[in-house]
Amino acid sequence: MKIEPRDIGKLRWHALLAVALVAAATALALWSMGNERKARSERDAMAGRKAQTEQRLRQVRTEEEEIKERTQRFQQMELAGIIGPELRLDWTELLRDLQRQLRLPGMTYEFGPQMAIETVEAAGYAYHSSQLKIQLRLLHEGDLLNFLERLQKEAKAMVLVRNCKVWRLPPTAVATDAAQLAAECTMEWVTLRRASGAGRP
Repeated sequence: MKIEPRDIGKLRWHALLAVALVAAATALALWSMGNERKARSERDAMAGRKAQTEQRLRQVRTEEEEIKERTQRFQQMELAGIIGPELRLDWTELLRDLQRQLRLPGMTYEFGPQMAIETVEAAGYAYHSSQLKIQLRLLHEGDLLNFLERLQKEAKAMVLVRNCKVWRLPPTAVATDAAQLAAECTMEWVTLRRASGAGRP
């Protein structure tokens, strides 16, 4: 088969068309790959933002739960009379009432001065403690346990028993008021009140 010069002209146009189509296909493929990379990058960025948002939401929920728990504890302390100024008159009345109700033969006590022991900076409150030294005359060991249990339950303060000593009374002392034992305890009466210089909430 013999190729004429006019056939070469036709082939040249076909070759140019083929090159143009290949170039267009290559450009389309590159554009498609670029779009795919861009879409993947945007998807990853959205996934990252979503993860950050979910993490912030979890953190907010955790903080809300902590605030709720602290508020409930604060309200319970407030109802128990632990928050506010110390109420020594109420405390002394409670001690006398318990002595009478539990029929304790004898009781003497002395409160020490109130001292600040810890400040809760975030809340603007400070813990204060008043030491109580108390001597009791008892009929039996159960009197002391009942007394301490009632005291911690009913006092308008957080009563922490630091130490107690119990000993048997000599026979000469027993005859006077039927007491068989004596006890001496040291306690801390803890209250929570606004720290000096703290503003109102």
